Amino acid sequence: MNEFYPNIPQIPFEGKDSKNPLAFRFYNPDQVIAGQTMRDHLKFAMSYWHTMVSGGADMFGVGTIDKSYGSDDPMESAKNKAYAAFEFMDKLGIDFYCFHDRDIAPEAVTLAESNARLDEISDLLLELQKKHNKKLLWGTANLFSNPRYASGAGTSPNVEVFAFAAAQIKKALELTVKLGGTGYVFWGGREGYETILNTNMGLELDNLARLMRLAVDYGRSIGFTGDFYVEPKPKEPTKHQYDFDAATVIGFLRSYGLDKDFKLNIEANHATLAGHTFQHELRLARETGFFGSIDANQGDMLLGWDTDQFPTNLYDAIGCMSEVLAAGGFTNGGLNFDAKIRRASNTLEDIFIGYIAGMDTFALGLILADRIERDGRLAEFVAERYASWQSELGQKIIKGQVTIQELEEKALAMGDVKVGSGRQEYLEAIINSLIIG
Repeated sequence: MNEFYPNIPQIPFEGKDSKNPLAFRFYNPDQVIAGQTMRDHLKFAMSYWHTMVSGGADMFGVGTIDKSYGSDDPMESAKNKAYAAFEFMDKLGIDFYCFHDRDIAPEAVTLAESNARLDEISDLLLELQKKHNKKLLWGTANLFSNPRYASGAGTSPNVEVFAFAAAQIKKALELTVKLGGTGYVFWGGREGYETILNTNMGLELDNLARLMRLAVDYGRSIGFTGDFYVEPKPKEPTKHQYDFDAATVIGFLRSYGLDKDFKLNIEANHATLAGHTFQHELRLARETGFFGSIDANQGDMLLGWDTDQFPTNLYDAIGCMSEVLAAGGFTNGGLNFDAKIRRASNTLEDIFIGYIAGMDTFALGLILADRIERDGRLAEFVAERYASWQSELGQKIIKGQVTIQELEEKALAMGDVKVGSGRQEYLEAIINSLIIG
């Protein structure tokens, strides 16, 4: 089999002083940080859809990069795409990948034929996983591209669409188990609505929960022992998404008794579209026990849609890796590059450079997050700021050993209350000083 990226070498680690665009400056996979190698901390994954499928098309123009992989035949192209994917991962030293069902094999006229195509390609993927020592991080089903899903999948007003979506999820779960994936993601896609005038919201929410429960029950019955994830997203394509942000999804999961089965897959760009920071969404997921996996990218603060850029914002990476370290690392999740090169970046080399930039950013984010943690000043400040909760009164409130009447008596006796400075500027200066080193 000929190389698909003959002009790209194995990407080496050359250190921070390197000017080679096809080399890592900070990602040294065997370097030990906080007791683990970078490779184990970061668990980088390749996104099949953006990396192997996306050709640079947008709503205003056709693609700018060829992703046919040397063939006009859909299945031959799909097989070549698989070979190219593992060559790509090998050259970057990436151990994991993620896919939607329709990324790996083209949809056919009938569901049965589509499933047969998936069986054929997944046989090849399993063979390539063993040959190249790669793993599937998570799988999912594309329940948004086909016109049948124009009004949702699990939330469709048409019961036949719901049934088709369930069948597609069933097959995607089987593929995930077959390929040894440790996660299965529900991304809402079009699970929302454009106008309340034609929407039965109560039925749609109930049906979405029903579909998720069916998936969990079936997945467990066929031996899937990994994590189910929901990926919050606030808008685009639908105006009102039912999976708006981490808080909304957590409330939904708890409301329908799905909280024991699901964790969250947090995406940076989705967080900013919801009006939050990346770290906020991760912190909320971690503090509530829903931290699972991460889609690593970033958005453009001047654009109100999902631009899925490769992550180069160091502050975001530090915040992200601080949460990962605080969570004790990933269990079944990892850092999936749900990112694509810009439409005007139209060479295969640009894709590698995008990954290198993203991997270096998170590697440096890990180094600096560990440095901040070992420095200890931020943690000490937070502990001191909340120290009053360690007092007798604070502990009685926390343990539920005080009435509101008793608190009123305390308040009447204490007079005015002074609150200490939050010292935000001081803390931000500490972060900068530790980045500079």
